[in-house]
Amino acid sequence: MKFLFIVQGEGRGHMTQAQVLKDVLEKQGHSIVAVILGTSKRRKIPSYFLASFHCPVYSFPSPNFITDKENKSIRLSATIFGNLKKSPRFFRTLKQIDHQVRCHQPDGIINFYDILGGLYNCVYRPKAKFIAIGHQYLAFHPDFIFHSQGKINRFLFKLNTKITCHGAAMKIALSLWQPGTINKKTGLKVWPPLVKEAIKTMAIGEKDFYLAYVVNPGYAQELVQSAKENPESNIQAFWDNSDVSDPYQALPNLVFHQINEGLFIEKMATCQGFLTTAGFESIGEAMYLGKPILMVPVKGQYEQHCNALDAQKAGAGIASKTFDLKVLIQYMGSLNDTQHKSPSFKEWQNSLEKHVFEMVNEISPEEKVAAY
Repeated sequence: MKFLFIVQGEGRGHMTQAQVLKDVLEKQGHSIVAVILGTSKRRKIPSYFLASFHCPVYSFPSPNFITDKENKSIRLSATIFGNLKKSPRFFRTLKQIDHQVRCHQPDGIINFYDILGGLYNCVYRPKAKFIAIGHQYLAFHPDFIFHSQGKINRFLFKLNTKITCHGAAMKIALSLWQPGTINKKTGLKVWPPLVKEAIKTMAIGEKDFYLAYVVNPGYAQELVQSAKENPESNIQAFWDNSDVSDPYQALPNLVFHQINEGLFIEKMATCQGFLTTAGFESIGEAMYLGKPILMVPVKGQYEQHCNALDAQKAGAGIASKTFDLKVLIQYMGSLNDTQHKSPSFKEWQNSLEKHVFEMVNEISPEEKVAAY
């Protein structure tokens, strides 16, 4: 089958999902004919993402978050009204998406949580099967835990999630934990995280440093403060900040690197523990490698508070309001040697190819293939 990807470019997670799913689909004999990437001025498209696809990659403006002056927390009202002002531009993007779909004639369109992808399916109703994939769709599962605070934010999160999968033939929720049986009427499938093959083949070690990843550069100051308070501990951090040298030695025990996929994976495999904002993909990668995690939800982003609760439920690590290394060290001290290295997560993740095979079998108009 031929697939076209629509990928949200806010952060790196959905791009990682697209890369991994592309590899699995190609391994099973299918092809990716085009990628449509939603972009903003805040984020530069990483070169490793472009290099991983051998098909056209088109970038179009898409709604994105607006942060505070410190480039740290999300300004919800400014985000809503700022994107509403740009709606004429976004409607033009829908036309451009439709043009590419008509040109490439895919059998399936896979939307990685891009809101314009959902609106496109709602407005244009393409002939291709429309599939929505993302960890956010776990919100449709009865066992999902919502953050208790922020009823308006909860409503907006659920609304945005529903728009991204509007009219989808299949909704695929990515989960750190393996769920029980789901009512088929929901149309929801649950898959394990999409972990890169490079992560699976890395030699795991434990060197004298902690790894950190900050999605918004404003959180760097918290890492600086934590490094000052823990001078005996070394921190290797990654960020998206092209205004400084690479690497940037902030303190004798704190180094910041620009996003570099290969170096990040290498550091992940050999760190003592991992400090990160409460996304999803990097947490799944750290769990696969058996690394204890400190998760800091981005302020003003309701989804990340839910992510942190969900990851704690899965045994990934501990949530914190700040990048406080002492919290992670204390958490690690409370663990036994095997508590964060359970083989069940790897078993769950290793079922991914079977799930992909079943998805294609279900949407394919051709004769069904024998079980994977």
